[in-house]
Amino acid sequence: MDHRRNNSRSAPPAEQQGGLRGPPKLADDHAARLSRRLALPLAICALLSLAVGLVFAQTLTHGFVNLDDAKYVYENPWTAEGLTVHSIRGAFTHVYASNWVPLTWISLMADYQFYGLHAGGYHLTNMLLHAATAMLLFLVLWRMTGRLWLSALVAALFAVHPLRAESVAWVTERKDVLSGLFFMLTLVAYVNYVHRGPSLWRYLLVMALFALGLLSKAMLVTLPALLLLLDYWPLGRLAGSAHRQTSPQPLAGRPARGVANTKAGTRRRVRCSPQTALGHIPLSWRLVIEKLPLAFLVVVCSTITLSIQGRALASSDVIPWEWRIQSALISYVIYLRQLFLPVGLAAVYPPGVLHFPIWKVLGSALILIAVTAAVVLRRRRYPYLLVGWFWYLGMLLPVIGLLHVGLTARADRFTYLPEIGLCVALVWAAADACRSSRARRRAGWAALLALPVLLGCGWRQVSFWRDSETLWTHALACTSGNSVAHNSLGVALVAQGRLDEALKHYQAAMAIDPQDADPGCNVAGILATQGRVEEAVAGYKKVLEIEPDHVKARSDLGDLLTQLGRLDEAAACYEKALEYQSDDALVHRNLGDLLGRLGRYDEAIAHFQRAVELAPADAAAHNNLGMAYQAEGKTELAMTHFRQALALRPNNAEAHYNVAVALANEGRFSEAFRHCREAVQLRPDKIAFPQRLAWMLATCPDASLRNGKEAIELGERVNRFCRGQRIDALDTLAAAYAEGGRFAEAVATARQAWDIARQRDDRASMDAMQARLALYQKGKPFRQMPSAARASSPKP
Repeated sequence: MDHRRNNSRSAPPAEQQGGLRGPPKLADDHAARLSRRLALPLAICALLSLAVGLVFAQTLTHGFVNLDDAKYVYENPWTAEGLTVHSIRGAFTHVYASNWVPLTWISLMADYQFYGLHAGGYHLTNMLLHAATAMLLFLVLWRMTGRLWLSALVAALFAVHPLRAESVAWVTERKDVLSGLFFMLTLVAYVNYVHRGPSLWRYLLVMALFALGLLSKAMLVTLPALLLLLDYWPLGRLAGSAHRQTSPQPLAGRPARGVANTKAGTRRRVRCSPQTALGHIPLSWRLVIEKLPLAFLVVVCSTITLSIQGRALASSDVIPWEWRIQSALISYVIYLRQLFLPVGLAAVYPPGVLHFPIWKVLGSALILIAVTAAVVLRRRRYPYLLVGWFWYLGMLLPVIGLLHVGLTARADRFTYLPEIGLCVALVWAAADACRSSRARRRAGWAALLALPVLLGCGWRQVSFWRDSETLWTHALACTSGNSVAHNSLGVALVAQGRLDEALKHYQAAMAIDPQDADPGCNVAGILATQGRVEEAVAGYKKVLEIEPDHVKARSDLGDLLTQLGRLDEAAACYEKALEYQSDDALVHRNLGDLLGRLGRYDEAIAHFQRAVELAPADAAAHNNLGMAYQAEGKTELAMTHFRQALALRPNNAEAHYNVAVALANEGRFSEAFRHCREAVQLRPDKIAFPQRLAWMLATCPDASLRNGKEAIELGERVNRFCRGQRIDALDTLAAAYAEGGRFAEAVATARQAWDIARQRDDRASMDAMQARLALYQKGKPFRQMPSAARASSPKP
């Protein structure tokens, strides 16, 4: 008898033994295999994140730098408003700083919403975006090539190379890291589209992610051409390609989409047609046609970008095409050298000489031609060299300097995505060269030793972005003839009050580039601060001779002329500045201030309203608009804007003071005292604030709020500062003495004020002080003065 057969027959059904046994075991095996296959890639992603953290975590303690961070973050009317419907709509419908990058603005709005003006939060976002991009680079390369460790090495080189410092450690370059993330997501979606076969929805996903990348930074316009390169290798989609690649084994262990089993059990590649409706067209042309919708997005983005930056584009008269081509050739080679020898990296490089040495131009051209010829000739055996090299050349093309925006011909940030191609070519070539196991082991150890060195270099380069002074001091140490670095370092030194040092750097910048108006404008600003007013006015006028449309120089000159009392000239300066740049909120605000001083409140209100419209987050504009409304007796409107100013900047001393004045006029003395004390605490050096508080303490109708002793202390402090020469300050001190019961001193102080008024032939003040004298001589405090005499008081 066959016992095995009997046992099998006598065994109860699986359902009677507690359920189906087979499928759970298969599921467990599948889960175990999946877990084992995921463990290593997840570990690599974790290591990449750790490496990014080791290099860039220091930026969490860094501040903003004076290289466009103000323009992009807290001076940007859309960013500083936070995430609102108005600001998001404005990001899409308005151009700012000669850029249209709505998704970048929205990301900065989100940061402002969460972090305010804490720079570490913005740096954290940049670091996280860069880490995500590095991980996606690893995953998409692995998915395309099946080479796990080579893909990991490329991603590691990308993640920690010192050339990444500018893109990640500089808040303004949110454009790079955000567009880099969408670049990688587009590649992921495209590889999924290729491997899983033609699908309208998969293609629309590729288009959507590409569009988001373009909305972050227009530099991604070369992506459709790059996808054609990837079709050649490693995707192997081009007809006649000898390098068809199957995708890595799927995680579940079943054949990948696009890979079928033949009857003999061998695997063959199933071609994924871009568009089955175009089957009669050669495959190469079908792949080109497949990219046309993406090319349409490129045309739209390029048209918008060129129309926006048209004014910033240098003409061929200013920068000849001969110079641009020579500069481009040299820049390509310099970027190549910096990949292998990342030393002397600076935030800004000087534009260079007008005529390059012929040996440098010819040498660069020969290097580029030789490498290009080599990779083309060896493309069948080493297809990755062709793809990596043209990835590098093509992605750099929009920023290589042929279309010259501003003075920037070369920058480290331009290499953020282009040099990935060089890393791919380098790593795959090294792997091909190491055919024996011994050579592979040596290469592995070399990589393990090289990466920590590169990580250390990256950390050091990032440390130079700690603050403006460190950044520009390093730039001057790395470059020569760098007028931008000298000027920017001067700005940083002025912020620290080191005016003499700043002046030297401004003068150095002017000596290097006499046609650069910015250093001259800054020198004039220092002269004005030092009280050398006539020299400052002459300096601003000289700047305007060099650059008539220099809006800051005109605005600053208007400020200076206002201080000198030359109000008509000042108004002309502001109005001329608005002709050149009608959307400058600061100029509108300054012109509104001037018109308010002239008593032209209707015109002032119109300019303040325009300033608020252009910069909704400008607390000073709201405060000044409130003051103009208050001057016209529109207290409710005034309070609305004062409170808006305080909501935007709770430490705005001027807004606290204005609220205090408005509340006191309405008889809400308790609230008025609270705001006035806040103003004094924030700006004790502002004479009007302690003087107003002293006046309120001495004259308030509410006896519980009066305090003669404190009023005397504040009044004496104000008069020491004014050297006893201001009538209103002496009047305040006299009222304080009277409230404190020190009537003899009150009389003496009021008489001193009367004498000054007589010397100045100020009849109104003489009459007011005469009434005070009569009251104090009778031993009565100011609060007992008749309302008519009280109203004529010189107010602080």
